[in-house]
Amino acid sequence: MAANATNGMNLEGYGPIATGMGGASMAYDNGTAAVMNNPATLGLMEDGDGRFDAALGMLGPDVTATGASAADSDGTMYWMPALGYAVREGNLTYGIGVFSQGGMGTDYDTDTWPAMGEAQEVRSEVGVGRLILPVAFNVNDQLTLAGSADLVWAGMDLRMSMPCSSLGGMVTGATDAFTAFACDAPNGFPGGGTDIAQLDFSDDSRFTGAAKGYGLAGKLGIHYQANDVLAVGATFHSRTYMSDLDAGVNFWGNGGILMTGDITVKNFQWPSTFALGVSVTPSDKVQLAMDVKRIRWSETMKNFEMTFSNAGGSMDFAMPMNWEDQTVVSLGGSFAVSDAVTLRAGYNKGTNPVPNSTLNYLFPATPENHVTLGLGYVLEDDSEINVSYARALMQTDTSGSGVKIDHAQNNFQFMYSAKF
Repeated sequence: MAANATNGMNLEGYGPIATGMGGASMAYDNGTAAVMNNPATLGLMEDGDGRFDAALGMLGPDVTATGASAADSDGTMYWMPALGYAVREGNLTYGIGVFSQGGMGTDYDTDTWPAMGEAQEVRSEVGVGRLILPVAFNVNDQLTLAGSADLVWAGMDLRMSMPCSSLGGMVTGATDAFTAFACDAPNGFPGGGTDIAQLDFSDDSRFTGAAKGYGLAGKLGIHYQANDVLAVGATFHSRTYMSDLDAGVNFWGNGGILMTGDITVKNFQWPSTFALGVSVTPSDKVQLAMDVKRIRWSETMKNFEMTFSNAGGSMDFAMPMNWEDQTVVSLGGSFAVSDAVTLRAGYNKGTNPVPNSTLNYLFPATPENHVTLGLGYVLEDDSEINVSYARALMQTDTSGSGVKIDHAQNNFQFMYSAKF
């Protein structure tokens, strides 16, 4: 399940109900997307009710990187299916969900960017998904507590070209057999040279990555209905505990010499998140919501670490990232035009977690401002559809190496829901 960056590497919203309201989701019923938002809102279902949601999201990033010349990323469409099921029995609500967490990626045809020195595309794609088992418990008519156990998986593709001197500067350790892998530098990788080196592990799929890893995470949630008008909700998402990501790799250097082996992406994890939100329902037709999130990218995105190895030895790399913690504010509202039709709108503002000094054209997780719209339509008493559109407004940043990156997005989500 691949995606492209919005709030860092998170989506701006999970499920079209929440996304239509700017991603705000902590304090009201937004369907089984609660397993990605605040699992305590599952307890807002009526006793004896069940719900099944089938969703499809499409992220449409528009990225241009301008160095010596300009290159448009061809990674303009990423599909993300999701499923959710929940049942409430008495004070207990339980279920299962499969959702995309998020990711990032680009795909450049370097024929349009000859400064890269390769007549071959360079690309990156990171996707993270979750299988989630939630449980919510209604302590009383006002208070709901919840938690979930999450099986997390990650996939990554990378086809990265750079001058040998740059790649050499990333080397943190190598066995003796690899110090002569010189990129035309007289003293091995720590030296200079103007040739192009390339790492390539990629399966070219929009749904999986060549390097794969698996692990666990969890969530806690709380919802409190203060009165008929005001509700508050909060959640804590733990950081993930995933295995390293492994794949076969082709490694070119030293004037085009090819070495094959294995790549290990080390210590790749998703950060912890704290979120707090309110929902105000002044009438049967109007609802307003606001969330504030704190995403702790600094605990997991300090360095991008890899190890290349084969029968001849090994070489360790570390690309500095130094991402900063991110604050996201989501504002939204809905208006019930009729019993069948609900209109939604929202705004999502997230600080940019990526410092310009470490910004890379392959990992442009930079958008800050999102404007969203949504529509809900009840087909009959036991089914409905919801759709959302999010526009990530154009963000322009310049990396420490002088590459200007323009990044905007057009994102859609569609969901069919059956209640029983």
